[in-house]
Amino acid sequence: MARQPGEETQSNYLASLFFNKVDCAVFVPNDDGGNPNQPKWGHLKQLHDVLRSMEYTLTRGDVKNIDLGNSIWAAVYSTKEKSSCFLSNSHNMTDAVVRFGGIDYSVPAWSVSILPDCKDEAYNTAKVYAQTSVMVKKSNKAEDEPNALEWEWRPENIEKTAVQGKGDHHANKIIDQKATANDASDYLWYMTRVELSKDDPLVTEKATLRVTDSGHVLHAYVNGKYIGSQWANYSSQKYVFEREVKLNPGKNLISLLSATVGLHVFLSPVELVAHKEDGKVVKDLSSQKWSYKVGLDGVANKLYETDCPSKLKWASDSIPVNRNLTWYKTTFKAPLGNAPVVVDLLGLGKGHAWVNSHSLGRYWPSYIANEHACKAEACDYRGPYSDKKCVSKCGEPTQRWYHVPRSFLKDSENTLVLFEEFGGNPFRVQFQTVEIGTACINAHEGKKVELSCNDRPISRINFASFGDPQGVCGAFKKSECESEVDAVSILEKECVGKESCSFEISEEKFGKAYCAVKRLAVEAVC
Repeated sequence: MARQPGEETQSNYLASLFFNKVDCAVFVPNDDGGNPNQPKWGHLKQLHDVLRSMEYTLTRGDVKNIDLGNSIWAAVYSTKEKSSCFLSNSHNMTDAVVRFGGIDYSVPAWSVSILPDCKDEAYNTAKVYAQTSVMVKKSNKAEDEPNALEWEWRPENIEKTAVQGKGDHHANKIIDQKATANDASDYLWYMTRVELSKDDPLVTEKATLRVTDSGHVLHAYVNGKYIGSQWANYSSQKYVFEREVKLNPGKNLISLLSATVGLHVFLSPVELVAHKEDGKVVKDLSSQKWSYKVGLDGVANKLYETDCPSKLKWASDSIPVNRNLTWYKTTFKAPLGNAPVVVDLLGLGKGHAWVNSHSLGRYWPSYIANEHACKAEACDYRGPYSDKKCVSKCGEPTQRWYHVPRSFLKDSENTLVLFEEFGGNPFRVQFQTVEIGTACINAHEGKKVELSCNDRPISRINFASFGDPQGVCGAFKKSECESEVDAVSILEKECVGKESCSFEISEEKFGKAYCAVKRLAVEAVC
């Protein structure tokens, strides 16, 4: 069927349909430990399975969009063999009962129902039937961490950059870090020399180095001496770094180490400011000759490699803490069992971690989520997405646990190497395993559900109620409308001692409940 100008294609319609109706967080299917992020993982898998079952109709069928009125739409995909339908409710707050094809469907606000055969609802974006898993972290039982971790250290070598100002290439301007480093490194050194007379106000008066930075992090050195660091905050990528400096008659070396998180970085202008009683004298260094060096000396010398030890020496005494541009190394035993492994880097600042020469990625546990961003009211995903909606864990590190794949680990000794950029305390680092502590189900009648503790048995049923239970996982409560059948006893017989159990929610199994809409809530302990 030919399409009219401006008509949506199937792929465009589906993309906009699900991007706007499914919580964006659904697309984060795994947690920091590599575990399925339930219920998000299960909810997304169900969506994937339903759409795959409709693949032929969606990709080869003709589409017809039907306005059912009051912000309710139907999309019908048809081939000669069969049809598949979608029902969408664009109301932010109002649930709807939609009459379609002679059948009534309950479509919650801001959701989409999928009917693979245009009759039976197989999926709704707002009706989550997947298990909710509450994860717990357990200490490394292979050794007494963090006390067992014995550290070595060495400083990042900045002699050629901060002290000598030697670069690999030069330009009479300040250039963009992202274009210059070309993804070879997060780090770029900017170095220039300034010659001053003994009568220059920058020598005789109080002087500051001022850098307007559109990047993320800046570390500054003058004549080989560290003078300070600064980084962007939540609200703006751009900031002004300014610190007092001691300049000498003759040549002075300005060395700036810029770190990016993938954004364009422009250090401009870079200025020296003399603060006189009658005003300021500003010397703009932006058009001077600048030398550039990409990356870190420790990375170039592969300090993170364990199979090819560097000739550079590591020290094992007087381990420094809160020292910037520092390398740390330790050995550890792999945690027992098969549970996913994480390393807790709370106490460190910002940097990069490697295990057995494998990169775990960049870390930044000192970057604290905005403590004022969380709201007191309950989370409600209905309505257009916003990064201010359903914010949690305010005032906490944006990330502190980092996944260590079991495939990286050896049965014998393992090596962890850290490059600490800001300065932190490695003695707080520890390895842990991540397991399901509690598994919950909260689903409507007629659905087949599964409780799973992965590779561990279900030990007990804390709560089970069929009818109209209230609350959330960890805080379920019974209501006045409840079946007289003991749901706990049923599930204890069916699930306890097993790693997983599946069952259909029905009155035949859990007894009569005289509620308008019937649900089963379960909380199981692994």
